[in-house]
Amino acid sequence: MVDIRIKRLAKILVEHSARVKKGETVAINASTEAIPLALECYKLVMKKDAFPKVNFNAPGFNYNYYKYASFEQLNHYPKIAEFEAKNIDAEINIGGSVNTKEMTNIDPQKVAIRRKIVRPISEIVMKRNRWVICQYPTNSLAQDAELSLEEMEDFCYKATNQDWEKKGKEQEKIRKIIDKGKTVRIEDDDTNITFSIDGMKAINSCGRHNMPDGEIFTAPLKFSTEGYIHFSFPAIYGGREVSGITLTFERGKVVKARAVKNEKYLKSMLNIDNGSKYVGEFGIGTNYGIKRFIKRILFDEKIGGTIHLALGSAYEECLGTAKPQQHNKSALHWDMIKDLRKGGAIYIDNKMVQMNGKFMI
Repeated sequence: MVDIRIKRLAKILVEHSARVKKGETVAINASTEAIPLALECYKLVMKKDAFPKVNFNAPGFNYNYYKYASFEQLNHYPKIAEFEAKNIDAEINIGGSVNTKEMTNIDPQKVAIRRKIVRPISEIVMKRNRWVICQYPTNSLAQDAELSLEEMEDFCYKATNQDWEKKGKEQEKIRKIIDKGKTVRIEDDDTNITFSIDGMKAINSCGRHNMPDGEIFTAPLKFSTEGYIHFSFPAIYGGREVSGITLTFERGKVVKARAVKNEKYLKSMLNIDNGSKYVGEFGIGTNYGIKRFIKRILFDEKIGGTIHLALGSAYEECLGTAKPQQHNKSALHWDMIKDLRKGGAIYIDNKMVQMNGKFMI
């Protein structure tokens, strides 16, 4: 008997997120651990008289690719993947790690090289606008979060199985305030940072591309960030965990980067390309059903009462009317989270809009 919560989530992914229609080609990309959810999505796509294309990721393949890949292999452009990206109508991506630390000992420069090569394919997918990323609860995720598998399942489905149409309407008031704003200031005991969002577009994120969801995000002008910020939780990228991060900015650029753990890795990621030291995203978490950090950015950046900044590329949908030279581009997009629930504040155009993680609007 399939867990009814899996069926409900599949319905959200197919109908709300991917908005699958008759006759469309739909890619379902999933970990083998996530077969129960992938299969329910497959059934629903079939029932809509659409055409599913299923791709499974098995444990060990990603690790061994980077372990053995030559320079030539890393720089090989996957034309078949590009063809698929151009010829599908919607895409459902379901993660489900067997080992969340699998990539820990892989050379980060190899990953960086590969990300640069496949970036055009990612851009094709992003422009299509009907794609979604979801996470299936597994034992490895439960271990990272220090939960039992049953507790992890309860946590995941509470975060995902919501009325996302209703959530979108609730968030729209906040989005409009940010969209009209010109400057942002974030303050806390260990943080004082400002940046401009003048001309940028704020996005109401309510289950179309992320599941779970619950955030409003935009992009700072590339050269506008000033000040310092300490991130409350570890930032995980490429399977590596960096904790105790403090960044200092001048004219938009990171001029000082410190970390308690894996500082060398942090600095190597900051040097991927010309855009990796600039902020590409400012997001505010609005999912108050997610209350704890579980070392999974898809959930963690949505925690109600937090903000996150992403080093690297800005999302094209946020660029609005700002001048092109203020748009940040990079192969990197690394989200880092600041918890504001115990004393922090957000100001838009010098007006406090949030205090202690609660909106005042």
